[in-house]
Amino acid sequence: MNKPLSATEAAARTHLLQSTPDTVHWGYFDGALPPVLTIEPGDRVVIECVSGNPEWMPPENSPFKPLDDIKLIHEKVKRGSGNHILTGPVAVNGAKTGDVLEVKILDIKMRQDWGFNLFRSYGGTLPEDFNYYRIVHIALDRAAKIGTLPSGLTVPLSPFFGQLAVAPPVACGKQNSKEPREFGGNIDCKDLTAGSTIYLPVWNDGALFSTGDRHAAQGHGEVDGTAIETSLTGTFEFHLRKDLDWKLPRGETPTHLIAFGLDGDLDDAAKQALRQMIDWIVTLTGISKDEAYALCSIACDLHVTQTVNNVKGVHAMLAKSVLQKAA
Repeated sequence: MNKPLSATEAAARTHLLQSTPDTVHWGYFDGALPPVLTIEPGDRVVIECVSGNPEWMPPENSPFKPLDDIKLIHEKVKRGSGNHILTGPVAVNGAKTGDVLEVKILDIKMRQDWGFNLFRSYGGTLPEDFNYYRIVHIALDRAAKIGTLPSGLTVPLSPFFGQLAVAPPVACGKQNSKEPREFGGNIDCKDLTAGSTIYLPVWNDGALFSTGDRHAAQGHGEVDGTAIETSLTGTFEFHLRKDLDWKLPRGETPTHLIAFGLDGDLDDAAKQALRQMIDWIVTLTGISKDEAYALCSIACDLHVTQTVNNVKGVHAMLAKSVLQKAA
């Protein structure tokens, strides 16, 4: 366990990373990108993020107005092969290949009163049924935590960051921001809200953390290809774990463990997630592997994280309370 920082320590070791043309990369990850900020383990970073291509912004006559940040980014930043605007990378001193970066998501705030959802031809989970382009802009009531669709239907808001990543190995070159990989990326897990933690295997010195793909609300699956995309500010706390040898991301909420599987085949993604969870249970409890497998069948839930990023996601969730033996 990491010792919590006192209020004074937290204030002294908190950095602000704004979304500007100098602090974002658009549409790709690359282990050769230099860090825009370097911090010490235990430091906190308040990271501002924006979302959306120019053609996805509200029309001029709309009551919804884009942030000044994103206008400058659209003007000055060269877009890569993907669509996600990512703030970072943040280097953590002492991080080495083979470590695990523990990222605590302390707080998430929405930056604007609108978001958007779109689908496109040849995309989403049902391209044969919806082979055209459609975008809608959605009013967000930040105080009431409600989004109102153009139809008048409302949905509760639960903001989270779809993109949470360290950099891929330098030898891999630039990677499209669409596909989640062993370094994290476009995981799109709606359970990683404020108060949760993600663990990312490190592939470069410094780890080189970036985040983006800001969602106000999303269902498991993200079936049409987007959630309610919006702009968020997150507060993150970074720790290095030298005691873990994980090769895929894992997560944790106050109540549950989360093991991720990532594969082009949904069945294989489910197997990955399940194997990770079985390994975690055995490590934490010392029970046999076959009993851990049985426990997963009894008490672990497999969720389809997303079906729309080429590499599909499944995450296994297990209540921590199940792992506590009776006295």
